[in-house]
Amino acid sequence: MRLAAKGLTAILSIIAIGAALSLPAAPAFAGDDGNSKNVTEDEILRALAPPAKKPLTRGLSIGAPQADPAPNAAETKLIQSVRGRSTRSLSSTEREEIASVAKDKPNIDLEITFDYNSANISAKSLASVQALGRALTSPDLKGSTFVVAGHTDAAGGEGYNQDLSERRADSIKRYLVEKYSISATDLVTVGYGKSKLKDPSQPMAEVNRRVQVVNMENKTTASK
Repeated sequence: MRLAAKGLTAILSIIAIGAALSLPAAPAFAGDDGNSKNVTEDEILRALAPPAKKPLTRGLSIGAPQADPAPNAAETKLIQSVRGRSTRSLSSTEREEIASVAKDKPNIDLEITFDYNSANISAKSLASVQALGRALTSPDLKGSTFVVAGHTDAAGGEGYNQDLSERRADSIKRYLVEKYSISATDLVTVGYGKSKLKDPSQPMAEVNRRVQVVNMENKTTASK
């Protein structure tokens, strides 16, 4: 009886293995293998596109058509003051002011990874950086001022992460300037270290290690 049972078990095991091998493989999703998700040029263009201007309207009273209000003077002054500045020259106050203005601007988070403990862009993330370069040189976005903000997860000390986030933001800027001839003054780089986690409930999660790009100013109002 025991031999018969063992034989039956072996046969059932072979059948189970054969059935498993015959099943189609589960679809692979971006990020399942630890790779960052590459975005397309079109996705970046849609995310960074400035909001459509409201058409000129004529009020009920007789008078000139009402145009959009003038840009905030303090905001414009801030943007102009940081254009062309080096990342390390920004004070903590200026970094917070940039973050405050940027929160209401068109933006996109890019899951750009870097070589371990360095600011070298990883090979698997080059496609995203190249898509960003193409998008920023498109007629719709070319000439605007963009913030390139580096963020880290919560691992490591505050000073270390601040330095790393700055170097990584600078690395993205350098690539865009060298490969796509984007004006260096149009790219404002800033590092936030681990101070602005995207997912505070999971401080070590990969989603926190990101580069955020923000369209700060429409090209029609940018001062050259």
